[in-house]
Amino acid sequence: MTSESVQPMSGPSRRTVVAAVGAAGLSVALTACGSDDKASDPSTEQGGGATNDGGGSSAGAGAGGAALAKTTDIPEGGGKIFKDEKVVVSQPAAGDYKAFSTICTHQNCPMVDLKDDVISCACHGSQFSVLDGSVKKGPAVKPLEAKKVTVNGDSITLA
Repeated sequence: MTSESVQPMSGPSRRTVVAAVGAAGLSVALTACGSDDKASDPSTEQGGGATNDGGGSSAGAGAGGAALAKTTDIPEGGGKIFKDEKVVVSQPAAGDYKAFSTICTHQNCPMVDLKDDVISCACHGSQFSVLDGSVKKGPAVKPLEAKKVTVNGDSITLA
């Protein structure tokens, strides 16, 4: 009878397997919390029975003083998103124009989903009125940051 020494096969340790499973779970969770960029156009318009037209003028990001849109581009009772500038311009009443940031106040996700007068955050479901920036549905509790716009003739400018 011969005596062979049986050597166990070397494989990953329990610690390595648990760490790998944890890392995979973490990456799945972080991917699920990512942004869902539904709009590929720089602007989205909704309200007053309007539908997305995908058109519209758009100035460079942060270009204060450059014309953002024509007054006729903004529907009364609704608004239009300018993705590059991260603002939504609305017209609550005829001739009254307001602008708000499109960055959600809950966890700073960019918002591009506008239906009628409500802009929604794809990250956690917060909803805001584009007419006054108020929270319509949480988890956000703070209103949208107001931005200054000026109207000169038929031109709307982000200040």
